[in-house]
Amino acid sequence: MIDLLVIGAGGAGLSAALAAKEAGASVLVIGKTSPASAQTSMAQGGINAALGNAGEDRLAMHIEDTIASAHGLCNTDMVRKMCQGAPEAITWLERLGVPFSRIDTAQKSPTASVAQRRLGGASAKRACYAQDYTGLKILHTLYDNCLKAHIEIFDNRYLLNLVTEEGIAKGATFFNIHTGEIEQINAKSLVLATGGYGSLYHGFTTNAYGSSGDGISAVLRAGGAVSDMEFVQFHPTALRESSILISESARGEGGYLVNGEGERFIDELKPRDEVARAIFRELADGKEVFLDVRHLGEAKLMALLPQEIALCKLHAGVDPVRSLIPVKPVAHYSMGGIDVDEVLEVNGIKGCFAAGECSNAKVHGANRLGGNSLLEIIVFGRVAGENACQYALCASSKPAEKTQLQKDTEYIAEIYRRTNHINFYETRRRLGELFYEKVGIVRENRSLQQALDEVISMQLALSETGIADKAKQHNQNLVEFLEFTNALLLAPTVISSALARDESRGAHFKRGFEQEDEAFKKHMVLRWKEENR
Repeated sequence: MIDLLVIGAGGAGLSAALAAKEAGASVLVIGKTSPASAQTSMAQGGINAALGNAGEDRLAMHIEDTIASAHGLCNTDMVRKMCQGAPEAITWLERLGVPFSRIDTAQKSPTASVAQRRLGGASAKRACYAQDYTGLKILHTLYDNCLKAHIEIFDNRYLLNLVTEEGIAKGATFFNIHTGEIEQINAKSLVLATGGYGSLYHGFTTNAYGSSGDGISAVLRAGGAVSDMEFVQFHPTALRESSILISESARGEGGYLVNGEGERFIDELKPRDEVARAIFRELADGKEVFLDVRHLGEAKLMALLPQEIALCKLHAGVDPVRSLIPVKPVAHYSMGGIDVDEVLEVNGIKGCFAAGECSNAKVHGANRLGGNSLLEIIVFGRVAGENACQYALCASSKPAEKTQLQKDTEYIAEIYRRTNHINFYETRRRLGELFYEKVGIVRENRSLQQALDEVISMQLALSETGIADKAKQHNQNLVEFLEFTNALLLAPTVISSALARDESRGAHFKRGFEQEDEAFKKHMVLRWKEENR
């Protein structure tokens, strides 16, 4: 039996795998898609570390900025642990071969020449970057190093459920997309690194369609806890028509936000929640909003923001060197997720650890600081891998029963037998619209209740919802149906948590309760009742 099964092949999962392998564990990584195509690749702006290469910055400032952005809804010890680990994380990535952008320096320290830029909410230039391809370069480098370390990676396996016995993780079940078979993989410990739930806002998110909270849903079904699900960050600048992300690095390098009358209406480097609401107000008043980078000049834009230039040309038909970029805020990042303790073990499931966007390690709170997502996946990905490895040393090597495998095999067979009376693609589109309109940037209790009622109706209609493609192998129709059912399972956790939080804090802004309330300076923790599992 393997020591560690890592579920998720993005930055957090690969960091965990490398750390565990270095500690002597046998490791297997499972990914839902092809290698190196995880959501990590879409993180463009940078990874935070208080190096001070581009001006004065200190660890205390990084910690203070993170806590301020979180609006106090964080574990200060975990924040300190993440921020303290940042410089060493950059050193580690440098050693692995990440090609960070550089500044001229006479200093000999490898990280002394790493270029840094300021992102929203930061008090200094802190984000280390590789042009505007930072996440992609990190992901490719981690993947290359996993191959060098002879870490086995299985791709195109869709997570179905965790295998647990008496609250102890023993492995997981998967749908093999290549073959159509249902598989069970046993392991002494697990690390979940399966990403967030941004695709609840289908059509109104920077996330890939597959960001459906698969690992979070599996934890709920297995008896684990989730927390802070109401906190979803809206990125201020996505292309108006396609919702393609235009990185905060564009504003970090000096881009302006202007309305249709050419007026700047907000400090572009305020925290993301404030900037997103400011844009929302302009749009609600019937004004268009644009990102203006023309004054930066073609040479600087092509040197520092080549991806943003290409994305605007491809998806909006706009050349940012000469024209304004039409933008709107859309869902971008899930602050909530799997509830974990200070060693990143899932509350309610022994031997199962979680890292990255699927995990709520209490560092982002009500609003994530730009540049901290890549930092979290590296620092806490490695911590999760190390802790899972330590757990595996004393864990039983007895294989799990096949009960979950049998249940999941029958479940998939039942989906194939269903008639397709309701087109779930249409329901998925409606769910995205519903969330953007009623569980979005500005919320109110009446609209939230209406959204919850409609979601419950969607859940009740699932028995009449199936798939049109009955092929066994490479059935993307089935995969997307499974993703939709997970998104629909998580939808009430987001809405009910938002209903319960009668205040405004960070990314959660509610009409009628526009101020922060000390009574709500706490985490909303949810767990399924036994009879629901």
